[in-house]
Amino acid sequence: MSLQSINPATGELIQSYPQMPPGKVSVILESVQKSFEQWREVGFDARGEKMRKAADILRGKKETWARLMTKEMGKPITQARAEIEKCAWGCEFYAEHAEGFLQPETVATDARKSYVSFQPLGVVLAVMPWNFPFWQVFRFLVPALMAGNAAVLKHASNVTGTALAIEEIIREAGFPEHLFRVLLMSSEKVAAVIEHPSIKAVTFTGSTPAGMAVAAKAGGALKKTVLELGGSDPYLILEDADLEKAVTACVSARLVNSGQSCVAAKRFIVVASVKERFERLFVEKMRIQKTGDPLEEDTVVGPQARHDLRDQLHAQVGESLKKGARLLLGGQIPAGKGAFYPPTVLTDVQKGMPAYEEELFGPVAAIIRARDEHDAIEKANDTVFGLGAAVFTEDLKRGEEIAEKRLEAGCCFVNSFVKSDPRLPFGGIKDSGYGRELSIFGIREFVNIKTVYVGC
Repeated sequence: MSLQSINPATGELIQSYPQMPPGKVSVILESVQKSFEQWREVGFDARGEKMRKAADILRGKKETWARLMTKEMGKPITQARAEIEKCAWGCEFYAEHAEGFLQPETVATDARKSYVSFQPLGVVLAVMPWNFPFWQVFRFLVPALMAGNAAVLKHASNVTGTALAIEEIIREAGFPEHLFRVLLMSSEKVAAVIEHPSIKAVTFTGSTPAGMAVAAKAGGALKKTVLELGGSDPYLILEDADLEKAVTACVSARLVNSGQSCVAAKRFIVVASVKERFERLFVEKMRIQKTGDPLEEDTVVGPQARHDLRDQLHAQVGESLKKGARLLLGGQIPAGKGAFYPPTVLTDVQKGMPAYEEELFGPVAAIIRARDEHDAIEKANDTVFGLGAAVFTEDLKRGEEIAEKRLEAGCCFVNSFVKSDPRLPFGGIKDSGYGRELSIFGIREFVNIKTVYVGC
């Protein structure tokens, strides 16, 4: 069966791509392995020069790549352009800092000389999702290549055009032809690739069940993994928060990528004394966000990436309402073509409801009442997920203490919405995965941290 790219705003088929037969996949993996053996000997200056060229190519064809992304998975065009720019920033960041991040570290021992060296592992397999189809590839690929590794990508089937565009960008930037290759295959065939002797590590972004399956397969083959999985990020609104500023940040955080982000705000845990006013301001702000054609400049919420995902989201909303949640806005599938879903607000969300327990991967906000700060923190941590979290308070010392010590997540923000940044580590705990991407920690995930000991 071919891989199909379908425009979620119109339902129209963009293109079909034939899957690669197993023999061709094996040939590609062997070619990438040979390319790695040469690339690992290339110095950081030469690697960085090519990475800066990739940044130039991204910016030079920003509109082309942004429109491709928008057509394949429905991202609003202004956000698509910003995603391309972020990829270029990531390229430049690691071109500048990779060598410093991987400098040998001297350790004083009884040896004549002893130190820690950071050496590339080999070929990294990436299994990536559709929601940030450029950025999620570049945030693994750039540090992997700058560390001296090679890589292969199994991208989500609906963004195959984007996957091939990235391969084109890397090749045009002057990297060796087979250093990074795209594998056109269905998800069911990933297990065989993990087992291939050329693959030395696996990075996966996607759902928790799929991540568990990848980790189990890689673990059986003793291959390292980094997993960035689902999230149900809590945003705590304390009684002293600036509600106007908090609502602005919370609406943006809930609707980023039309609500389809692992670190989008999902659960808004509001202290009782300000809940009514927060709800009023939040609904007013959500109501005016434009839903529609993602190619229009003022669109904030485009379609969901697929009809089945939209329908699953609607079912979660319906089940939450049946269990006692109240609908303040939205909650109805609009007439017409396209996988659209409106900005939706649920309140009085409680334990046992899908809106409390599950990840809502779309523009649906769940408002949860908390008695006080202590109750808000307990409810924030009452989840299997642990990717991001945020707290809003005018007492910055209080907010920082909650973010650092009380919230169970890998990325905790104060008076700001959660986002990834090349300068900071990104990743989660609990069912949101393990390992880190970006910063010095991300580039050190896929290297051999090697002890070198020189005796007398």
